[in-house]
Amino acid sequence: MAATKIRSSGSGCLSQITTIFFDLDNTLVPTRKADAKACTKLVDFLQEEHGMSREAALLSTSTFLRTFRRCPDNEELPLDEWRCHLWSEALPEPFKCLSSEIHHTWLQLRLRYMSPTAETIKMLESLRAHFFLALITNGPSAAQWEKVNRLNVAKYFDCILVSGELPWEKPDARIFHAACNLLGVQAHQCIMIGDKLETDIQGGKEAKLGATFWLPLTSAERPEPQLGYMPDFTIHNLSDMLAVLPCGMSSRSFPALRDRCSSIGTTGGVLKHSRVPYNRRVASLPDLESCNSNSSDGS
Repeated sequence: MAATKIRSSGSGCLSQITTIFFDLDNTLVPTRKADAKACTKLVDFLQEEHGMSREAALLSTSTFLRTFRRCPDNEELPLDEWRCHLWSEALPEPFKCLSSEIHHTWLQLRLRYMSPTAETIKMLESLRAHFFLALITNGPSAAQWEKVNRLNVAKYFDCILVSGELPWEKPDARIFHAACNLLGVQAHQCIMIGDKLETDIQGGKEAKLGATFWLPLTSAERPEPQLGYMPDFTIHNLSDMLAVLPCGMSSRSFPALRDRCSSIGTTGGVLKHSRVPYNRRVASLPDLESCNSNSSDGS
């Protein structure tokens, strides 16, 4: 399905576009769908491998997912330990001792269903030949970097910014401008692609990017003009944007900057903000309310 243009403001600048900003959750990777599929599969696992009733398994997985989305990470605990704690709280009494095993099974399922499609990988490889690519994601540092690293997507990006490591998060224009500064480009040369009107699209507008592309979670979602979050384009698949991006963009200027990124960045030539010391140990388990303020839909 081709991209559907719903607003002309900014779209005239597409011929100047050199850089594409991607959101992570529910844009580059299907976080919410992966969570649903993983929990459905886990219900079967709890029934078949541990004899839990279907009702109890459904309640346990839905309880975990609800609390996990509310607080995906806690800077006072290692990521795996925090999630095991959430599973222990969600499981019925006779099964609490299985929290570590359940967490491991859930994580493997989640990452399997979250993996970018072959079509998405091919698209990233194609775009990287003509554009600078950046990943800008809201969320706690440990949780977001786990996805980036375990899903092996860092190699496709010249710049990765995680709000949990920064003073700002989307829609604050400064996180977009930080990416621009790292890549040596101007805001009007960039586009933002994301699923959230209130962060990705509003932020792109406030940062005065060249254009914004909205990828709604469902076809039933509609932008609300009165809120001022109107995107320049609505797409239904990531690859839809290829139909409106400028063609034949020269890549001659990119190798020099990518070499410079490799020399001053970290592994893979990806520029990152210095990471904060998450995963500190504490004597007692923290309360659910004690969590990172940088939220992410899928965590």
